[in-house]
Amino acid sequence: MNEASDSSKIVNLNQRMDPSSERVGELLATVRTIANRLLQQWVGNVFEHVDDALFDLAEKAENNAAQMHYFDGMRDVRKRRATVERSFLSTIGRELGELASRRPSATHSPAPTGVVELSLVADNELEESLAITSMIGKNESRMSRDLFAVNHRLSVICGGHKIDDSNNPVAPAILSQAFRTALHELSADMRVKLIIYKLFDRYVLSALEELYQAINAELIRAGVLPQLRPHVARQPSGTAAASSSVNGERQGVASEESGDIPGDLLQTLHALFSARRGNPGESGDGGAGNYSSGPLPSVNELLGALSVLQNQIATTDAQPSAGGLSGANLSHEVTALKEQLLRQIGALRGARPGQVASIDEDTIDLVGMLFEFILEDRNLPPEMQVLLARLQIPYLKAAIIDRKLFAHRQHPARRLLDGLAEQAKGWSDESDRDRRLHEKVKSIVEQLLHEFDDDMGIFDRLLADLQQFQELSMKRADLAELRVAESTRGREKLEYARRRAAREIVERIGTNELPPLIHGVLARAWANHMVLLLLRHGDDSTEFKVALHFVNEFIASSRPAQTPEARQALRQMLPGIERALRHGLANVAFQEPDIERLLGQLHTYYRQQLGEINPSAAPPAEDESTLPIPDSIQPLVQAAPDFDDDNLGFASPDITTDSPEYRQVEALQSGTWLELSLADDSCTRAKLSWISPMTGRYLFVNRRGLKVADYAPRELATLLKQGKARVLAANALFERAMSAIVDRLSHPSPVTEEE
Repeated sequence: MNEASDSSKIVNLNQRMDPSSERVGELLATVRTIANRLLQQWVGNVFEHVDDALFDLAEKAENNAAQMHYFDGMRDVRKRRATVERSFLSTIGRELGELASRRPSATHSPAPTGVVELSLVADNELEESLAITSMIGKNESRMSRDLFAVNHRLSVICGGHKIDDSNNPVAPAILSQAFRTALHELSADMRVKLIIYKLFDRYVLSALEELYQAINAELIRAGVLPQLRPHVARQPSGTAAASSSVNGERQGVASEESGDIPGDLLQTLHALFSARRGNPGESGDGGAGNYSSGPLPSVNELLGALSVLQNQIATTDAQPSAGGLSGANLSHEVTALKEQLLRQIGALRGARPGQVASIDEDTIDLVGMLFEFILEDRNLPPEMQVLLARLQIPYLKAAIIDRKLFAHRQHPARRLLDGLAEQAKGWSDESDRDRRLHEKVKSIVEQLLHEFDDDMGIFDRLLADLQQFQELSMKRADLAELRVAESTRGREKLEYARRRAAREIVERIGTNELPPLIHGVLARAWANHMVLLLLRHGDDSTEFKVALHFVNEFIASSRPAQTPEARQALRQMLPGIERALRHGLANVAFQEPDIERLLGQLHTYYRQQLGEINPSAAPPAEDESTLPIPDSIQPLVQAAPDFDDDNLGFASPDITTDSPEYRQVEALQSGTWLELSLADDSCTRAKLSWISPMTGRYLFVNRRGLKVADYAPRELATLLKQGKARVLAANALFERAMSAIVDRLSHPSPVTEEE
């Protein structure tokens, strides 16, 4: 009876199981129970160790701010731990429960083994993606035997739908992505999350063998592929085996020297290159399939061959205009370097090798892609691209000698290239008329080409030289930039004062028809007096308020005084008006005779207002052109325009404050570089130096600190929309290049039939 019962649970291997059957539901429930039990225990271990890890880092922190950063992370983890664990476990449980009811390919797009979807993202997201990619690749490779068996047995019970590393809910890829999603609950920054990822790798992914063995054992007991033999790829023989051996030895040294996070980066890049070479149409032998294999080149052979090629480059004219190395020629040489290197090694040893060790090939390809990026990087002027691209061989030698170059942000060679690119970003013929910057960059390139053999100290020396040059240039530029900003600020303050004075007077005049004498004094002499008061004391000052009070009284004094009360009030105002006028006219450089003449005209006018002079007997009325006002006192009150963008230049009618271009303008910060197409159709590079707090205008200067242009926000947004302005990247060249390289390796281009 028991035997019959047991035999009923045996799976017929000649048939795929019906995903909708009760038996499949039972098996998946069993797998889900096993996974939930072990994963719950392991994730708990992760968070049990987070406190200790963050506390240790806080104790070793270099300053109080860093220490508080780790303590804040500890508090955040304690607060949200339960939510993170629940989110992670429920995601995996749901994926396992739905495995048989849908095609996994519908929910998880296939990806190369060990490759996480990456794009050109911010540095923090790139670090996170690299950390996850490294974890996945390392653990998929280590547990490939047991994971292979789990995949095939799950495929059987899911009706033959293919289950593989990319869509198996308990495979490293899906587990890592589910954990990443769960960590979105944390507000801690990326440094804390990277610590948690390392603990997840240590306490969850590294323990997955136990989970896979338990699942396989349970499914074997249920009769699911009990005789399955995991496929193990044979170790390549001959040269390929030697390549693998050398690769492993050198990779180990590289990882050991690089430290934890840098080691992850190198391993990730190695995994991405390996996956790339595994694609159809991508060869890992450097195009050397028809040549003798022979022993793999040693490091000394590689460096010797590179030195020969470096000497050839050093003697090549760097000026593209001189018919030497153009950007197109350099681009071809960048991609062809591996072939040239193999030929040169063959010339030195007498027999050309068929390939190089994988770790060396990775380095060659990585440096090649870095310099391809430089030649394509629109943040660099073409002339500077050509100069920097000549450094490919010195940097390849440096990367072979010290593989930490790509892993450590503070590596001198990396900082030197970043520094050269940063200086080059703002270069233009106009801003470098004395060719100082061009010659400095060229000098550093020439020194590396002619002097660099194997002494990595040259990068420190050249970096110090570049930094000294940069400091001197910045001092001169900062001084010029300060003068430009002060001059612009002064003009804006004057323009603001003129507009403010004009607006105040026009608003007070309103619809009143003033006599030419009164209007002339207000529009010219008194308006200029108010401008000076605004510049000296500001619009909240007592002096400016007194000047505004005079405007009100002066306008009131022009009204007809037809009653005894009105005439009495006018007589009381006149002494104050005369005192204020004397002071105000003197303030705007009126000479004493001009003041007396103007006051004499006013006395006559007021006597007429008071009825003391018969209008018919009075002298003819003065107009503004005959007033005794110096020609230097120009009229200000012609109109009272608002001081805003719409009156300060052109603006596209479809540019609104919620348009993408306007928001991009608002996000700009001082120090940002842009490429601008000027009115004369010339193109230049300019740095945002100053944003006026008064008008909101954006002031741009070149690398020497001289003014290039200034724009109102809507003007600049219009230029962006029209493609006449382009914001240049603010992050370092190496960071941009690494993001682009990882993205390219993670998304290999489809191979065409012609290829």
